Amino acid sequence: MQINALAALEKGAPLQPFSFQSAPLKSFDCAIKVMACGICHSDIHMIHDDWDISRYPLVPGHEVIGEVVEVGSQVTHLKTGDRVGVGWQQGACMQCRDCLKGHQNLCDQAEGLIVSGYGGFADYMVVDSRFAFLLPEGISTESAGPILCGGVTVYAGLRNAGMGSGQEIGVIGIGGLGHLAVQFASRLGNRVTVFTTSADKAEFATQLGAHEAILVPAGGSPPLPVNRLNIIINTANQALDWLGYVNYLDSNGTFVFVGMPSEPLTIPVTPLTSKQRRIMGSEIGSPAMITEMLDVVEKFGIQPMVELFPLAQANEALQRVLDNKVRYRAVLTV
Repeated sequence: MQINALAALEKGAPLQPFSFQSAPLKSFDCAIKVMACGICHSDIHMIHDDWDISRYPLVPGHEVIGEVVEVGSQVTHLKTGDRVGVGWQQGACMQCRDCLKGHQNLCDQAEGLIVSGYGGFADYMVVDSRFAFLLPEGISTESAGPILCGGVTVYAGLRNAGMGSGQEIGVIGIGGLGHLAVQFASRLGNRVTVFTTSADKAEFATQLGAHEAILVPAGGSPPLPVNRLNIIINTANQALDWLGYVNYLDSNGTFVFVGMPSEPLTIPVTPLTSKQRRIMGSEIGSPAMITEMLDVVEKFGIQPMVELFPLAQANEALQRVLDNKVRYRAVLTV
């Protein structure tokens, strides 16, 4: 199959037309006709090789929604015509302890879709079908892409930190990740407190379901806590006053990072030991977690806020994401 795509031919280059011939399908592969593809900041990091893992030509796009047009000989859970979504991960060894426990996302040999292959800024894509997820009918094609990356990132982070219902949940940052975290936490029956530097985002968060919005000065510290929180999820990528936020945690509370500041954490140990608080990280989610999340998205009406762009305007859309002008996720339609 000839695939027509947009690719960065070298580090930091604008995307331009790029065509290639896909290899024959392996036994567990499926070919997908792309219908929509979200844009994530990770696509920009990969285009610029910020993580020293990029290979060129690089076809971005790891929030892919499409229709199955062909399946490999061992694929039984998908058929042609099915609408599926694909996120960051496209492969794992399927044999290590993590994989056998159902934690394929933690596999040491996990493969990123646009790290070891070509992504969804294209008319077609080939991927391991075990990382392509059948979409419930109640999730729209245009909004589904961001759910497969940003959505599962915050959902898995909250679940891994112990979120159920009837809890006090804090969300730092109301952006592409944070606005989804608020919806998941509130609609599953929790009281949500958001921390943001923006008054309009604070108001928007309350419309999404947040019960309290705390304004924090840019570069400053949050006010002293009045209510304690069971879980705080950080979606920000810059260094903050982490101790100020840790002090909001109740006894046995968990602080989970899904945003990834580049600076090392500096947090005194005593505030952790004195209240048995925990700090953890979380990244994407297992196939089981993604499947569970998709059911929750449909049943509870989780809806990412998206701006749509035609694939031909991918460079303009990437620049808007880079300039933080998109609220809150950009999606390319094919």
